[in-house]
Amino acid sequence: MIRAGELEDSGLIARKLGHLDEITCASPGYLMTHGTPETPDDLDGHLAVGFVSSRTGDIMPLELMQGGRTRFIKLDWRLTANDSGTALELGRLGFGLVQAPRYHFEADIKAGRMVEVLPGFPPPPTPLSALYPQNRQTAPRLRVFLDWIGAIFGGGKV
Repeated sequence: MIRAGELEDSGLIARKLGHLDEITCASPGYLMTHGTPETPDDLDGHLAVGFVSSRTGDIMPLELMQGGRTRFIKLDWRLTANDSGTALELGRLGFGLVQAPRYHFEADIKAGRMVEVLPGFPPPPTPLSALYPQNRQTAPRLRVFLDWIGAIFGGGKV
């Protein structure tokens, strides 16, 4: 299986495949109403789409890289979601800032439906890993698959 994010300890073997670049976005309508933040310090008064962590049950803060460190910023929200597709759609509808892997918003940005905000302070990338059962030998089909997907995401060979 392929997993995005930090892994918990399990009896499975984990192979790092690479990472997903993350982005912070908002709809043009949201930015017209609330303004466009230029730095993390400009986020006072802004709203986020509240995304509920499946791991903790808490609303996740925005994560922004600043000076080589991750800065966690909790914003108010009007709506929350525990599903990434719903959270992305709420962002598109103007309910607040939203963070997700860049590929989710590339078409929206090109079409002008979403705007990248704080590009100089991106969220940290999300690790991407393949997990598989521990056996003495890796099955040839699995090895071929892992090499193929590792090449796509920049990982090395098994």
